[in-house]
Amino acid sequence: MSVLITGATGLIGQAITQKLREQNIAVHYLTTRKGKIKKEEGFKGFHWDPKKGEIDMHCFEGVTAVINLAGSSISQRWTKSNKKKILRSRLDSLQTLRKGIENLKVSSIKSFVSASAIGIYPNSLDRYYTEDVTDVDSSFLGEVVSKWEEEISLFNNLKFSVAAIRIGLVLSQEGGALPAMAKPIKYYVGAAFGSGEQWQSWIHIEDLARQFLFVIDQELQGVFNGVAPNPVTNTKLTKEIAVVLNRPLILPNVPRGVMQLVLGDMSYVLFASQRVSSKKIEEEGFEFYHKNICNALESIFHTAQEPSDAILKEFV
Repeated sequence: MSVLITGATGLIGQAITQKLREQNIAVHYLTTRKGKIKKEEGFKGFHWDPKKGEIDMHCFEGVTAVINLAGSSISQRWTKSNKKKILRSRLDSLQTLRKGIENLKVSSIKSFVSASAIGIYPNSLDRYYTEDVTDVDSSFLGEVVSKWEEEISLFNNLKFSVAAIRIGLVLSQEGGALPAMAKPIKYYVGAAFGSGEQWQSWIHIEDLARQFLFVIDQELQGVFNGVAPNPVTNTKLTKEIAVVLNRPLILPNVPRGVMQLVLGDMSYVLFASQRVSSKKIEEEGFEFYHKNICNALESIFHTAQEPSDAILKEFV
């Protein structure tokens, strides 16, 4: 088994790559930086330029599964130019991959799985979202994810299983939202956002990496939510982080207007509410290691962590 990964140097990509290497599964990764390409036993880099639709076709040799994580971060000001970059980076990557696969004379690919996001679900305090909900959030994020999944669906015309994982709030000490949330709490200036009643559908980075591997191993088809079984409110999440860090919460909740001034339209993600179900992937046989927020946070902050696989650090 050999897996091709795009976005391998990101938070999720590094976690998945480490899991693959622990299982002695060969990894091919795509990078836009030719100077960062290395070829080692079980770990090989290949050049691509999604903006130009260019890809080194050798990257597909012997590959049995493809994991697509490519896309510019949404954690930047949503200016007109950044919005275009966020959307095009996702579509260009998928189009370049698909055209490359279509041009293969012989393909060993059995499974394709792409990242997506729960941001597709409408902002709601009372709805509970499963994968069969067709409503799309009216925000920029909803638009991006909808077009992202439309592009993913075109892979269904090829001869392998195709899946999308709608990722929620990823909890990791290595990056993402959690360190940014924990820092003000650590220095006694943490607080929930807005009413604090908005739902946060979260997942531990280890479980998310395992879910990607589970989907390709089982050759699953369709959309799956990448969230843990027990969503929490923003107030609950903030309080649990404070408990784990042994810090009091002494400040009032942060008003929406303040974050609008600081972050602009991107502040929307702090106040959007999506309570999302993990039932579908569990029914396929996937078991979460981290089901409850308190245990997940304890694992992240208090359990001795194995050193990250440093090999990917060179490619960031």
